[in-house]
Amino acid sequence: MTIHQTQTGFQSTSHERPILEQDIDAYQAKEKLPEPTACPQCGALFHQGHWQWGTAPNDAHKESCPACHRMNDHCPAGFVTLEGEFLKIHSEDILHLIRNHEQHQRAEHPLKRIMAIEKIEGKDNALLVTTTDIHLARGIGEALHHAYQGELELKYNAGEHLLRVRWSR
Repeated sequence: MTIHQTQTGFQSTSHERPILEQDIDAYQAKEKLPEPTACPQCGALFHQGHWQWGTAPNDAHKESCPACHRMNDHCPAGFVTLEGEFLKIHSEDILHLIRNHEQHQRAEHPLKRIMAIEKIEGKDNALLVTTTDIHLARGIGEALHHAYQGELELKYNAGEHLLRVRWSR
């Protein structure tokens, strides 16, 4: 079993600890956006107080949504590290589960997106999934744990609105 040290400023969380909505996210608008506001990159629409999928009128205010802003800045909110021999053997099924989970979440929540899935340099049998949303990162970890068991570790840094998830088997 691999043990990772908790990085400075990070808190270990139990599976039951909710991530608090009042935790500050620098990518969320500081003031209420005019309605409707359309993201020129992905087409998400800010309407009735939240980002959703829909058709924007031609005169809609234009502003990047928080997910596109994070992607442009290459600044993930969630990091999901997958490790272990099980990953090597079942990587296709695991990646399919991750992509399906993201598609399901993104259909209802435009700000929940996978930014990248990459092999971790210098480590055999390890992948890093980066996300635009901490809840998506947590959901991916929990989906992997539910489907394949293994070890799941969550580390949350409220000051940076950042979640690190580690799943191994």
